[in-house]
Amino acid sequence: MKKLFLIGFILLGFAQIIFASEISYDKSNFAPVYTMIDDATYDIRYYSSNNFTGNKINGYKAPVAYMTKEGLNALSIAAEDLREQGYRLLIWDTYRPQKAVDNFVEWINNPNDEGDRSFYPELKKSDLLKGQYIMAKSGHTRGSTVDLTLIKKDGSFVDMGGTFDLFSEISHPDYKKLTKTQKKNRKILHDAMIKAGFKGIDSEWWHFTLENEPYPDTYFDFDIEGMN
Repeated sequence: MKKLFLIGFILLGFAQIIFASEISYDKSNFAPVYTMIDDATYDIRYYSSNNFTGNKINGYKAPVAYMTKEGLNALSIAAEDLREQGYRLLIWDTYRPQKAVDNFVEWINNPNDEGDRSFYPELKKSDLLKGQYIMAKSGHTRGSTVDLTLIKKDGSFVDMGGTFDLFSEISHPDYKKLTKTQKKNRKILHDAMIKAGFKGIDSEWWHFTLENEPYPDTYFDFDIEGMN
């Protein structure tokens, strides 16, 4: 009897983990980035085929960057800080529908579609999920995460020593083989985002999540629509 009780308790624990998060289609607390940051530029990779799957991703019906209003307020603070230093934001991704993340997982599990290997030149495709490069649940889906880089005010390139979604050690923020200029550029972006209330991760220099995100347990699944 004790053994059955213990098994039941463990299963209940797993159930609580599974159902701790919820899916929502409510976009009332989201806004496009351009409504608060008028000088940002965009390269919404999952709206195009220029990404690791080699295909446009489900849920991206327009090349528009949405965030929670709390996340966007914080991002506007970082943008102003960087503007004063002579930079603008180039945004690759912000809010990401759950259906898009599901699309990533489906692609990984499809043995007949290698996608674009230039994004994972050192890995097998199956390693992307096992190595947690791609997650079945993403912070982007909670609406307060952004993937971005810097450009100069005239739109010219800022060398970060690696590009978006390159699944490699090169993408680690503290990668040792960067030039002094590349290290400096990454630090400028990092410091402005941290000062504005975001936190980074160890594997992607371009990825930041609002420290006090408003929906830590909610994953949204409304489509990205509208005109940029």
